[in-house]
Amino acid sequence: MKNIDPDLQLHLDGTTTTLCTCWHVTREDGVELGFTDHDQDLTVDAQLYKAATGFTATSVESKADFSVDNMDLEGMLSSNEISETDILNGRYDYAEVEIFMVNYEDLSQGKIYLKRGRMGEVKVNSSQFVAELRGLSQHLQQHIGRVYTSSCDAILGDSRCTKALGAFTFATTVTSVTDRQIFKASALTQAAGYFTGGVVTFTSGDNDDLEMEVKEFEGTKITLALPVPYQIQVGDTISIVAGCDKTSATCAAKFSNLINFRGFPDIPGTDAILETAGTAELRR
Repeated sequence: MKNIDPDLQLHLDGTTTTLCTCWHVTREDGVELGFTDHDQDLTVDAQLYKAATGFTATSVESKADFSVDNMDLEGMLSSNEISETDILNGRYDYAEVEIFMVNYEDLSQGKIYLKRGRMGEVKVNSSQFVAELRGLSQHLQQHIGRVYTSSCDAILGDSRCTKALGAFTFATTVTSVTDRQIFKASALTQAAGYFTGGVVTFTSGDNDDLEMEVKEFEGTKITLALPVPYQIQVGDTISIVAGCDKTSATCAAKFSNLINFRGFPDIPGTDAILETAGTAELRR
């Protein structure tokens, strides 16, 4: 049951209402954004909600069986806060979203909360985006906490890895381009595979500020995991970080950081389990 301010309830009971919907988005990097389908900007609880034209939200589907509630939000890439580059760069992935309604003629009447959840898949199509909003029950279908794996589950350079990446980060320039996924940087002379699994950040050009994982590095040629949204140009500058394959051998030999390795390299693998099971079967 929703708790609604008595004055707002009185307004809802009237013959005419002045309601609008607001979306409060909190990205994983801490950036908070507000949008509303009202024709003017609103300030609610000190947060600015910008009037967003072209937003279309589907109805919210909720069930009593703990299945994931969901809705889709479609909009135009018309706001400075919602750019194609930011979406493709994953800045809105898993962002927390709170949806509520207010009386724009009297904001003191409080909010009617409609939905709370996190962003799922976000797609970009021409000048439009489609964002999937998943309810809080989505958490019940995910593994939370650590699991036992032979590989490291930390991200290179994060607070659990602790490795400073200054010596493993290189600034260079694109010298030849095959397509939006493959290019060369002739100044990179590291061994094949050195940057595989690493991250490229474009620091100029049409893809400026966009990050992409490196699928393969060999002989100055960089193959990205996915094509970037805009054509790469000769002369574009990039910053590239060495890759880590999450094994204890690489952690020790490449990064001298075995003390902070966050995997379990001695855990028995599938082969050992099958061998043990086969041996036990033969003994019967």
